[in-house]
Amino acid sequence: MSQTSQSSSIDSTLIEQHRLPKRLPAWRLWVPLLLQTAIVLAAPAQPLYTTLTGKTVVLKTVPVDPYDFLRGYSQTLSYNISRQENLRSLPGWKALVKQHLEAKATDLPPSVPPLNSLPTGIRFYVILAAPAAAKTNSPQAWKPVRVSSKMPKSLPANQIALKGKSSGNSIDYGLESYYMPEAQRDEINQDINQAQWGRKRQAIVVEAKVDAQGRAVPISFWVSDRHYQF
Repeated sequence: MSQTSQSSSIDSTLIEQHRLPKRLPAWRLWVPLLLQTAIVLAAPAQPLYTTLTGKTVVLKTVPVDPYDFLRGYSQTLSYNISRQENLRSLPGWKALVKQHLEAKATDLPPSVPPLNSLPTGIRFYVILAAPAAAKTNSPQAWKPVRVSSKMPKSLPANQIALKGKSSGNSIDYGLESYYMPEAQRDEINQDINQAQWGRKRQAIVVEAKVDAQGRAVPISFWVSDRHYQF
């Protein structure tokens, strides 16, 4: 073969190689797949971790919302610690408000008292204490004893820190929606109505697991002495 023909053949091969798409390394395919899988698994992983490792607390609640057609029967819950006015007398509240509103408060006229509410989006912790042992058929609600802008480094054995986030005049704890099987809807509704509107009003409480970071997951629901666990 002549040198000219050999050179032409080499050039044709090089051109053909440039035209062919390069094969992607295998890691370019499985790394995004692993990341997507991790994101999907992370959503249920946190509640599971909280349920397995958390400490049980009991919160007094009043259910308000009736129905969610997408996920079966649901109650939208509001707790005695869900409203800011119920926390304002606790130790640490004024310092928490001052921390986030100090600049705004200094701009107010002297005749206007400083605001005593948190703006929306502020995260903080409500410290709850277990009640004294009582001989009752249903668990007793834990009592809020103070608030803190940071997770306390140590707490007595009978206390827990619950993480909340201000939302208008209310506080969200991730415990506001409680979903129940459709088959038990009528039974639970009847119990709730009796507890709320009967001659003798009865307590409605939720048991929740709270982990070391203050995150909470509801695990059971009490209407008077009736226990619903899901």
